[in-house]
Amino acid sequence: MAQNNRPKRNLIEGNAALIVIDIQGELFVERETQAIPNMPGYDERMALARRAIDKAREMDIPVIFIQEVHRDDLVDFGRELDGVEDVHCLEGDPDTAIIAREIDFRPTDYHIRKRRYSAFFGTDFEILLRGLKIETLLLCGGLTDVCVHYTFVDGHQSDYFCRVIEDCVGGSSEDAHEGALRAMEYLQTGARRSLDEVLAAMDSYKVQALAS
Repeated sequence: MAQNNRPKRNLIEGNAALIVIDIQGELFVERETQAIPNMPGYDERMALARRAIDKAREMDIPVIFIQEVHRDDLVDFGRELDGVEDVHCLEGDPDTAIIAREIDFRPTDYHIRKRRYSAFFGTDFEILLRGLKIETLLLCGGLTDVCVHYTFVDGHQSDYFCRVIEDCVGGSSEDAHEGALRAMEYLQTGARRSLDEVLAAMDSYKVQALAS
């Protein structure tokens, strides 16, 4: 019988940051065309991320907003248009803006612009994380099976503890969403966490910080 050497981990290990991935455009607005497919209930899941953002601010946990942005001449899309997705997140398009009102994005917040799916690829995201001495990434936003998943994988391979708030992420479809959550849980046991679990861990995190 194989020995289980997997260590027991807390939801938050060391310093944490809340990573808000690609919550852009407008919520609860009917669109004639959809450049990127979204699962049912996607907007409600994005709106729910506000609870995590508010709690993180209350607990002095850094909030880092990730924004996908592409040049108008499409030169930075690469292979991204070879799949299901159409042209999206162009510079200057109102739908590219981070949703400020619903999720309380502020000019003073940490803000990373990216050209690819992963927040780590071709950005200064890791420089920021190192400067903040972050060990645990708490992920929310979309898409579960694309930008959230690929950011999680790169975080995992860079030895961060990665947790995905499953109430506050949404995929391109329900099947893709669930499959991505299972894939992330495969990489780090305990990666899938409910919003209530994360809020409780944030409360404990503040207590521990005050005690240290």
